Amino acid sequence: MDYQDPGFWRAGAISTTLVMLVVLAFLSIDSMAVITAGGRNVPNYDIINRHIDYRYDWSRRAAVPVIGGAEPLFGKTVSLAEASELMHTGKLVIQSRACMDCHTIFGNGAYYGPDLTKSWLDPAWQQIWMPMTGKATREEAMVEFLMHPDKYPTWNRAMPNLHLTQAEARATVAYLKWLSSIDTNGFPANFGPAARPQ
Repeated sequence: MDYQDPGFWRAGAISTTLVMLVVLAFLSIDSMAVITAGGRNVPNYDIINRHIDYRYDWSRRAAVPVIGGAEPLFGKTVSLAEASELMHTGKLVIQSRACMDCHTIFGNGAYYGPDLTKSWLDPAWQQIWMPMTGKATREEAMVEFLMHPDKYPTWNRAMPNLHLTQAEARATVAYLKWLSSIDTNGFPANFGPAARPQ
């Protein structure tokens, strides 16, 4: 074996690259089973028909989603196809209005506004926003705020009016509820009182 021969190093580089491509393919397939809607950590879109909460799991040392009984969004149970359409619209709203220029989702985006990863679970919706907007449910309060953020004070930082239609606001709320059901392995850390060990 001649270590000075460039062919030796070329063969080694090619074989190493091929082995790593096979490893990458297996890792990609495994990852897709976890991160795809309907996978191990990401529920299907129709989870928006259920109650979503969080609890602290001592064995994992992290807050984990807890999926409860029926709690249809806006009081109407939707099919998987209808929920998928809502998710598509909700994602388009978030992308087209550049929400991540101010907000964060899964650690991506900016930190000017609140993190949206688990915003559905924020107790402020019941404690502050429902009374402020005069709405009877969390989702109605969220829609009202998204459609008219300039009408409601938000501390020192004001959210601009993005001129969302009611359908766009409802789809965005559906998307935010679905996001809260995803097992993010404890991210964001210390989210809400439900995430704190008791």
